[in-house]
Amino acid sequence: MFTSSFQASNIHNPNFINPFLFSLKARNPSPIFINFSRAFCSGNHHQNSNRSTSSSDWNQEDVEYLDESGSVIFTGKGVRSVDPGLDDHVMVGGLKKPFLNVSAVAKIVEIVNRWRWGPELETQLDKLHFVPNMSHVIQALKIVTDTDASLSLFRWAKRQPWYSMLNDECYALLFDRLNQSRDFDAIQSLFDEMIRDSGDNNGVSSVIACNQVVRDLAKAEKLEVAFCCFKKVQDSGCKIDTATYNSLITLFLNKGLPYKAFEVYESMEAAGCLLDGSTYELMIPSLAKSGRLDAAFKLFQEMKEKNLRPSFLVFASLVDSMGKAGRLDTSMKVYMEMQGFGLRPSATMYVSLIESFVKAGKLETALRIWDEMKKAGFRPNYGLYTMVVESHAKSGKLETAMSVFSDMEKAGFLPTPSTYSCLLEMHSASGQVDSAMKLYNSMTNAGLRPGLSTYTALLTLLANKKLVDVAAKVLLEMKAMGFSVDVSASDVLMVYIKDGSVDLALRWLRFMGSSGIRTNNFIIRQLFESCMKNGLYESAKPLLETYVNSAAKVDLILYTSILAHLVRCQEEQNERHLMLILSATKHKAHTFMCGLFTGPEQRKQPVLSFVREFFQSVDYELEEGAARYFVNVLLNYLVLMGQINRARCVWKVAYENKLFPKAIVFDQHIAWSLDVRNLSVGAALVAVVHTLHRFRKRMLYYGVVPRRIKLVTGPTLKIVVAQMLNSVESPFEVSKVVLRAPGDSVMEWFKKPIVQQFLINEIPSRADILMHKLNTLFPSSAPEIRSLSPPKPLISGKAMSP
Repeated sequence: MFTSSFQASNIHNPNFINPFLFSLKARNPSPIFINFSRAFCSGNHHQNSNRSTSSSDWNQEDVEYLDESGSVIFTGKGVRSVDPGLDDHVMVGGLKKPFLNVSAVAKIVEIVNRWRWGPELETQLDKLHFVPNMSHVIQALKIVTDTDASLSLFRWAKRQPWYSMLNDECYALLFDRLNQSRDFDAIQSLFDEMIRDSGDNNGVSSVIACNQVVRDLAKAEKLEVAFCCFKKVQDSGCKIDTATYNSLITLFLNKGLPYKAFEVYESMEAAGCLLDGSTYELMIPSLAKSGRLDAAFKLFQEMKEKNLRPSFLVFASLVDSMGKAGRLDTSMKVYMEMQGFGLRPSATMYVSLIESFVKAGKLETALRIWDEMKKAGFRPNYGLYTMVVESHAKSGKLETAMSVFSDMEKAGFLPTPSTYSCLLEMHSASGQVDSAMKLYNSMTNAGLRPGLSTYTALLTLLANKKLVDVAAKVLLEMKAMGFSVDVSASDVLMVYIKDGSVDLALRWLRFMGSSGIRTNNFIIRQLFESCMKNGLYESAKPLLETYVNSAAKVDLILYTSILAHLVRCQEEQNERHLMLILSATKHKAHTFMCGLFTGPEQRKQPVLSFVREFFQSVDYELEEGAARYFVNVLLNYLVLMGQINRARCVWKVAYENKLFPKAIVFDQHIAWSLDVRNLSVGAALVAVVHTLHRFRKRMLYYGVVPRRIKLVTGPTLKIVVAQMLNSVESPFEVSKVVLRAPGDSVMEWFKKPIVQQFLINEIPSRADILMHKLNTLFPSSAPEIRSLSPPKPLISGKAMSP
């Protein structure tokens, strides 16, 4: 058997494949003998020259292929060997035959699976007898399952001159393999490497791979890494697809970061990326829930314009968010559109719509949707019943509220205390005492505890209806529940006082006392004043004593009001009661009154000094108004009692203390005036006499005569003062609100003896005129008819010392 130089030159090459021998064996299974007798010298020459001569030099002669009998099977030119790593083919005769891709890929996979990684792997790959290409690497990566081996093969390929980045399938395969093994650190490292390579290759980046990385990281909920890679992809200029945007939006929404999701969405719009159905489905509910209703509705309109069918979730989010925001028309419109798409509202949507319309006060629409909900087979829940009942009750629609309340009980729901309270309070406010008591009894029988506001409303209703016994029963039950009832009981008492039901107020106060319930001094004072106004002096005195004994201070106003009642009193028995009441006040004004009516021997000082001493003790910063009121009433009383001298002393001291600072005006020689419009009848009469007496002294003693003198009385006091002055033929002319006279005429009038006697000694007025004015000033407490028996002459007093 002969061996050719072709075989000899490659026999020691482990990667050598003899395709000719394979081909011939395929055609003839018999052993083949090759006759190299004519080509032997060329072969020896080639061997002796250490293969420095090109292998093409020895393929000039024919090579005969013989069978066992020596017959020639085939004759052809000699073929040189293939240099590993340089040639991508073999020669079959004179033809170039490329290596089969399947064989090349299988060889690469065999080497990678055997050596996996490291220098030895790269050495074996460098010794490949063919030149691989990117398709071989991609197919091998699809077969190799080990991630480290795949990365090693890829990085070896990147260093080869035939490597190309135009196809990013390699990166996509590697990222997919790394994602399956959950090696996210390796994914991030490979991603950074890919971005750097794209920069080195003039911005040529792997679009598919970039998007795949971001999507994989987003699905793995690697939020920070995914967003970082997303930004790097944006900066690299790579186009991001819709699925990648959607994966990031979903990630941020799931992580509770809607504003980051909106940022990604805005990037998507800015990049001109078309929105698909998934994007709409993600963004519309998110925008709606975050309050961006206009943006959500805009996307909703766009979605319909693109003939994309919105899902139930989109409709539900818009209906709910629009309703809660008060945009009820839009919410209802979306609700109707949803039904037009054939979608059936859910129970949650019904509840949301009803709540929105109830809160907006549109109860009729809410009831219509309520009926639709029940017709659709949904059962209203506990909260919805409560809301509908309370909203109708608060709006005054008590019949509807009670109807729904009855349905609520029939449905097996126990109403809450707040529902009972709302219904009870609204019935109480509308004055429906029977319904309110029925609800109250139902509530207590159910074992529910009414609240303070409920008790207050019910007690107020019972007080207004004057049901004292029922109110007392409810108050005791309230007390048994552990509530503090003092305030509530006092409120009921105040209702009776304001209503003028003094008998009921006294009855209620007695009940409070027997039950150990206390009230406050303010209400005691209010009840006392009501008793005084109604002439119940016997009942008023114990109230005042209670008021004083509880450390409450009777002020000057209260004392003066009692004195005013004494001024109007016409029955001797009542006068005694009033005097006892005045004494019970223990006020310093009463001590002053008692001293004022005693003689100088007991007082041990003149009247004027005694009056000045009292008014000096008054705190005018706090009691100026009260002191002015006291002077008016006191002067009424003194005039009625005929105590003119004492009355003039009181007026003089009051004017000195500037209680009536603008009453007397001296306008040099032009006009002198007295203003009594703000005075009582008695005070006005005393002021006129006393002031005219002053004018007379100034005019006669000092010779000063003004052009005119005015007495400003107002329309009410005009008649009283005019009648008093006409009795002594005064020159004053009566106009609307003023009595006026020229100064010269008054001067002549002052010279008459009768006028001098009048100004010094007495006030010739009638008590019935005075009391008529008192009834005008105090109509609430004055008797309708007040007339004293024939007028008695007022007691004349001595002229008041200057």
